[in-house]
Amino acid sequence: MAKMLKDTLKTIESYKTQSPHYEELLAILEEILILREEYRRKMPESIFPVDERLISSKMEGGLPLIDLSQGDYDLTQPQAYFLDLLQIAEKRAPGETKELAGKIKSGEEDFKEMLLSAFYGEQEDEEGERGEEDETFDLIDLFLEECLRPSFEKVVSGYGDVVLKSKWSEGYCPVCGKEPKIGKIKEEEGTRFLFCNQCGIEWPFLRIKCPFCGNEEQQTLAYFTVEDDERYRVDVCNECKRYIKIVDFRETKEEPNLDIEDITTLHLDILATEEGYD
Repeated sequence: MAKMLKDTLKTIESYKTQSPHYEELLAILEEILILREEYRRKMPESIFPVDERLISSKMEGGLPLIDLSQGDYDLTQPQAYFLDLLQIAEKRAPGETKELAGKIKSGEEDFKEMLLSAFYGEQEDEEGERGEEDETFDLIDLFLEECLRPSFEKVVSGYGDVVLKSKWSEGYCPVCGKEPKIGKIKEEEGTRFLFCNQCGIEWPFLRIKCPFCGNEEQQTLAYFTVEDDERYRVDVCNECKRYIKIVDFRETKEEPNLDIEDITTLHLDILATEEGYD
């Protein structure tokens, strides 16, 4: 893992030069990855136990291994990780996250409830709304996702191979059930793989199929690229109006790091939103 982290940090430094407008976000990602590795190393075991007897039936039934809404999971470590992650934002905007950290420590803010709301896409600010350009809260959303990553990676390391051999065919993550934001094309035959930012697993998925609604009508599935850079594209579905970013590095023989690519393709998210896709 140490070598992998070192290689990733080296890649980030390279991307800072290539994409200076993403330099600050990449610097934040560097700090996150270093902290993630620290928590991964000191994690004794996964907080998400897996009943191995149920793996096959869950995979066949389209049920992810872990249902975060069920079970009384010990969130002590994710909470500690989240509070440490908040310091990354606090260094950049002093006072912005100090109050939230205090409320979590005192119990005034229910961390589990906050985490579940964010996981299932219901996170809001105190007024029930959030400004689209509120960078601090964008980071909080990112940190809420990130704080579970080491724990879910533990599940992936133990059961990822079993999951992939099950020929999972759903568009959501087989481990945690989260929807993907980005994927990649790999292998000579051009297989599309989806990536889960929540737990880090990749799984194969049909090229001509929407991962969100299951639409397979070629006439209503499309993609677009920008700036004549065909390494990056956005797959869109005109039935459900959803999109997913796709990276294709086959020509350069590179292996993309999708944590990094998700950050450095934020302009594609903006373009897709402007085109009316969610």
